[in-house]
Amino acid sequence: MLAQEQRADSQPELSVVIPCLNEARTLETCVSKALASFDRLGIAGEVVVADNGSTDGSQEIAASLGARVVSVEERGYGAALKGGIAAAQGRWVIMGDGDDTYDFAELDPFVTQLREGFDLVNGNRFAGGIHPEAMPWAHRHLGNPVLSFVGRRLYGTPCGDIYCGLRGFDRERIQSLDIRSSGMEFAIEMVVKATMQGLRVTEVPTRLAPDAEGRMPHLRTWRDGWSSLRLLLLYSPKWLFLYPGLALLAIGLAGMAWLVPDERSVAGVTFDVSTLLYFALAVIVGLQSVYFFLTARWFGVTEGLLPDDPRIRRLLRRPVLDWSIVAGALLVAAGLGLSIYALVTWNDAGFGQLDYPSTLRIVIPGLTLIACGMLTAVSALLLGVLSLRRHE
Repeated sequence: MLAQEQRADSQPELSVVIPCLNEARTLETCVSKALASFDRLGIAGEVVVADNGSTDGSQEIAASLGARVVSVEERGYGAALKGGIAAAQGRWVIMGDGDDTYDFAELDPFVTQLREGFDLVNGNRFAGGIHPEAMPWAHRHLGNPVLSFVGRRLYGTPCGDIYCGLRGFDRERIQSLDIRSSGMEFAIEMVVKATMQGLRVTEVPTRLAPDAEGRMPHLRTWRDGWSSLRLLLLYSPKWLFLYPGLALLAIGLAGMAWLVPDERSVAGVTFDVSTLLYFALAVIVGLQSVYFFLTARWFGVTEGLLPDDPRIRRLLRRPVLDWSIVAGALLVAAGLGLSIYALVTWNDAGFGQLDYPSTLRIVIPGLTLIACGMLTAVSALLLGVLSLRRHE
């Protein structure tokens, strides 16, 4: 038993981390397969079972097989994994569920890729094979493909199965990513951050077996699916705020330029000041969304959630922010000028009945300018505060 002797005499090279919450039915199989893999691969390894409050004796089963049991008080799949990874001693970690759906006897591809210098080796169940009863239809044909596509589209990840729970990685490099998620979205945040930070990421085929009979899955389809999609969007302020904001801004400005001179008719449908009001709303919401992007992007940089961006840094220099406040003040002044003009028009009518379509073509652009000016000035001040925090 060469690997067992190495584990006893030296620092382990590989740690298998298994999050556990009442996995007594299958945990023995998982631990035994991992230990057998160590011996077959001739690698010094350890099994770390990160227990998340099991009440079925899982801890005793793991300890009796020689695994190291780490108690993690914070509940959640991601929290358990973070606790287990922090306690692991190996240079490399392979993480996988304790329900025997992943085969710990087939660790060879992961170890091979790690030895070739990859920082993160993700499993791909679609490439390796999924048992017909192992994954619900919605997960197999909707949830996983959509999340994986979003990950590839927004971040350029090379993963076709971004949610796969069997993966290997360089422990120190992954810990340096400061992964925050404590739930099922932990796996997605790992892939996204590793890609954004320029780590070497690849994937290998792996198989997925069905759950043991009588075991209730911990994954909650809609809750965990939404959490994962939300995380993907939050780590991409461009797609969450910037691009929708620019689209609204462009549509709103074009619509206002079209309707401010006069009403318009298209295919017998007349568009007037009511439509103009909605275009004005699009301008205001779009501009605010763009400012949300700048704020979210810079906050992500200062908190270490997102990589540094020299372009954002240049935008947040003091002269730029100062001129933004001036620009905001000018927009407010222009809006007030239009409002005063509308008031003068009302005065000429003896403060009586007005031609509302004509008047609103002055009032709506005026109010839009005032709102955009205030948004610009206030956003510049807020970004200035964030810049001070970064400077400190």
